[in-house]
Amino acid sequence: MLSHIKTYLKKFDWLIFLPVFFLSVFGLVEIYSVALGQEMVDLLDFKKQIFFVILGVACFFVFALSSFHSLKSVSRYLYVLAIISLLAVLFFGQTVNGTRGWFSLGGLNLQPVEFVKVILIIFLADYFSRLATRVKTVRHLVVSGGFTLLLAALILLQPDFGSAMILIVIWFIIILLSGFQRKYFIIIFSVVAVAFVLSWFIFFKEYQKERIQTFFNPGGNSLQQGYNVSQAMIAVGSGGIMGKGVGFGSQSQLKFLPEAHTDFIFAVVSEELGFLGVFLIILFYSVFLFRSLAILKKVRNDFEAYIIVGAAGVIFVEMVINVGMNMGIMPVVGIALPFVSYGGSSVIANFILAGIIENIAITAKLNY
Repeated sequence: MLSHIKTYLKKFDWLIFLPVFFLSVFGLVEIYSVALGQEMVDLLDFKKQIFFVILGVACFFVFALSSFHSLKSVSRYLYVLAIISLLAVLFFGQTVNGTRGWFSLGGLNLQPVEFVKVILIIFLADYFSRLATRVKTVRHLVVSGGFTLLLAALILLQPDFGSAMILIVIWFIIILLSGFQRKYFIIIFSVVAVAFVLSWFIFFKEYQKERIQTFFNPGGNSLQQGYNVSQAMIAVGSGGIMGKGVGFGSQSQLKFLPEAHTDFIFAVVSEELGFLGVFLIILFYSVFLFRSLAILKKVRNDFEAYIIVGAAGVIFVEMVINVGMNMGIMPVVGIALPFVSYGGSSVIANFILAGIIENIAITAKLNY
């Protein structure tokens, strides 16, 4: 066992681990800063996030230094577990900000949907890797899409539109790699467009419509639904080159910016650390993404390739959406900034994904 770990550590890819670790450090710094602006400075969220990061790093090394291929053989059971967890949270979960999506465990909240994202990537990677030598037909799109939509539908019941959308994005990223004909993607976009129109009149709640309307005109109702976006845009634009300094951001410290430690933490980084802080954040994400994709040249099988594309892809997409939310160019859908925003489930799940990519990188070096 020890020799196995020593062998893996010798081939350890630090360009996978260090960027996500530094991102989590950025998050800790800004969560601490936001806590300073509270009426009662107890630093509880900061202390919890330290625990989450430590646990996340531990999970990273567990997945990085052990064989993850056993997950392929149990992917179907993991999918069933995902369904059970999403059903359980609907009946026994805790409601936070109008969403019934958390389990309360000893003062800590666990959000199953974050781990469902990991499970879906593993499940779809297993499904499509089994089709590597077969002709991809519309049946495979329908079947894989059906499995994805079932999970997304359960998440919409919470309701959590943003996380349900991310599951669809995961499915789309993986089918892009699968080599389906172009006509199938035209069909998909047509179905999505029709579904969106129908959902607008049948399924979307009023607050979801307001968020989409705010996306097109964030300044039009800046004192109501567009308040968060307007304040975030002010914070992003006021940081300058070097920022105002940690703990000196007026928007977050004076509590103009709601959800400053979660959805809008990028605005806090922009205001307090300026362009330099934003540059480093984007740099770390870019290094992680390009290093992950570079491993594709050395992977041994399709399962590993799908895992890398799905895991790195969803982290990058969530980053783009969150940054877009903060800059007023995307609707506010409650997507956290990976590794940076406050939230144990998100941090741990993302470290698990990064750990799996690290494992693939190590084994690729050993077999190359």
